[in-house]
Amino acid sequence: MKIDLSTMADAVHDEPSFLAFLEALRADWLDEQRKEKEQPSSPYGPGANGWENHTIGDFLDAAHSWGEASAEGLRYYKVPDNPWCRMAQILWMGKIYE
Repeated sequence: MKIDLSTMADAVHDEPSFLAFLEALRADWLDEQRKEKEQPSSPYGPGANGWENHTIGDFLDAAHSWGEASAEGLRYYKVPDNPWCRMAQILWMGKIYE
């Protein structure tokens, strides 16, 4: 069963749920690395599991950029009151934000 990381990030509410999300994000990245070794995706798009950012530097840059851009909320995004949830959402967006 594929884990929906977006839903999981939105459900983070404390340290244990954040750590569970972090482990799921890690597992998703490792799964994509395995898939990419078997059948590489185009270098001009996302990887097999949707990772837009393939290096730790790119991932952290995307997470930081989205974190700053969404700090006051966005048209379809309300900043959660819970900082654990906010952090999980920032890391989730590091995966998919370009």
